[in-house]
Amino acid sequence: MSVKMGANVCPIDEERSGTVREVGGHAVWSLSSCKPGFGVDQLRDNSMETYWQSDGQLPHLVNIQFHRKTTVSQIYIYSDYKLDESYTPSRISIRCGTHFNDLQEIEVVDLCEPSGWVCIPIKEYEEMLMCTFMIQIAVISNHQNGRDTHMRQIRIHSPTEGSQYPLEHHGKFSTIEFSQFRTIR
Repeated sequence: MSVKMGANVCPIDEERSGTVREVGGHAVWSLSSCKPGFGVDQLRDNSMETYWQSDGQLPHLVNIQFHRKTTVSQIYIYSDYKLDESYTPSRISIRCGTHFNDLQEIEVVDLCEPSGWVCIPIKEYEEMLMCTFMIQIAVISNHQNGRDTHMRQIRIHSPTEGSQYPLEHHGKFSTIEFSQFRTIR
């Protein structure tokens, strides 16, 4: 799978386009460890200045459990090597399943000094999207053999269904009266 990185990768732009929605708010988040004041709240606060800092041995785990089976298309992780140096993850494993005991590794990503958003597409088979109850993000190793890790943000995307109406494929509505009836309420 092709991991996207760089300045032009932004999950907010995709959310604004209406093709995906952020579903991390519908999940229960837990961490393998964290320093006081550097936990899940900082990982999910939409600020690039705050971060989760682990406290313990590798691998460091982020567990995301959904209340119902959820379709996931992408995971976005914000890391900044320039600020975090040896705390920056260099190898990440993405695992999915129904609970802790049946997680399957679906992707291993090697990061080389990331600075910004990293987009990891999630697919079950070649082009099938993953439907899962649980996602686990495991930091396997850090840059410069660092012990603890920093992750600044994580966003989970699910595709929106039915956002395109078939009538819009037939052309643009030209009058105000006509455009009033282009959707079904």
